Amino acid sequence: MKQAGKERQRDSARHAPLRKTYNEKSHTSKAGVAHIKYPKDSKIWFLTRKRGLLIVPMLQTSLCTLLNIELPIIQAPMGGVVTPALAAAVSNAGGLGMLPLTWHSPEQVRRAIRQTRQLTDRPFGVNLILQWPQHERLAICLEEGVRVISFFWGDPSPYMAAAHTAGSLVMHTVGSVLEARRVRDVGVDILVAQGWEAGGHVWGQVATLPLVPCVVDAVAPTPVVAAGGIADGRGLAAVLALGAAGAWIGTRFIASQEANVHPLYQQKVLQAAETATTCSCLFDADWPDAPHRTLHNSTLTNWQASGSPSRGERPGEGEVIAAWADGSPVRRYSTTVPTPRMTGEVEALALYAGQSAGLVSHLQSAHDIVKEVADEAMRTFRQCAQWLAQDSAP
Repeated sequence: MKQAGKERQRDSARHAPLRKTYNEKSHTSKAGVAHIKYPKDSKIWFLTRKRGLLIVPMLQTSLCTLLNIELPIIQAPMGGVVTPALAAAVSNAGGLGMLPLTWHSPEQVRRAIRQTRQLTDRPFGVNLILQWPQHERLAICLEEGVRVISFFWGDPSPYMAAAHTAGSLVMHTVGSVLEARRVRDVGVDILVAQGWEAGGHVWGQVATLPLVPCVVDAVAPTPVVAAGGIADGRGLAAVLALGAAGAWIGTRFIASQEANVHPLYQQKVLQAAETATTCSCLFDADWPDAPHRTLHNSTLTNWQASGSPSRGERPGEGEVIAAWADGSPVRRYSTTVPTPRMTGEVEALALYAGQSAGLVSHLQSAHDIVKEVADEAMRTFRQCAQWLAQDSAP
């Protein structure tokens, strides 16, 4: 009898939830807490209180294990918006910060990586857009020890061998099952399934809700990260329920204190409704024929009022409407986002944002955004579990 009781105790411990103790006010991890291992495929744990401390369950998925992160939250690598400060803040909060390095010079690539590493000792990644050759930038990233490489808008196969030889994981953004299978077969380690409602440049034409489970089913057991339309914990919980291993969040981080954007841009995001964006190829001066989603502004309104003419025939084509801090001109229809020290008609520039802008209502630190999203996801799962418990009650 005693032996059977011990076996039951061991079995109970083996299947007990992983718990980590936090200070309730600051959410700072408290040292010296015993952790109990939990099955790797589990995602949902509950909040309990013990001795005045909040015992916070962790959202652990296969993505977290693979990337060595605490939460399945990845900050989208938004060009011009994300700096080392933002990427590091997300990583320090337990997610994965991502640096957009596509248009950086080799020296700038190296500097951005080193600056980020000075701000965090946790994993972070870099993103390179394959519309342009990226061998040199990739080589520098690998020399600097970056172990998470994200590709977008092109064929990743010419870059796979170098990344894997260096011991790095490769992520690639897809918009269809066909593409997902193709890049999985060339060795991509993590797929980002981007729905059409995403902000910024949009690769596919399928919405997140149908795309994610289709890609998950097609490439299992390869981890899939959901992108597009996710700005809070309910969205994170929803995509995890669809089979995704994590969420790729962009628009919410435009409204972070660390975002490198003009205050007017942030205000526009905070005021936007879910209907306030349009997907077009309008802001294409530096990247032709690349669909993207932006907030409605004067440039878009005037173009539509003129009958949506093609490139070269649009109102104000080539007109200088803003300037960088050093006085360099910024022309209408540029892909450039408004940055803090920019002057001129910044409202008329590309205000990239997804349909999830309707869920973004206040400015926060990146740390608080990550924690709030994770906490709300847990509350959502707990509510769902309560409904299931009620349904199964006699």
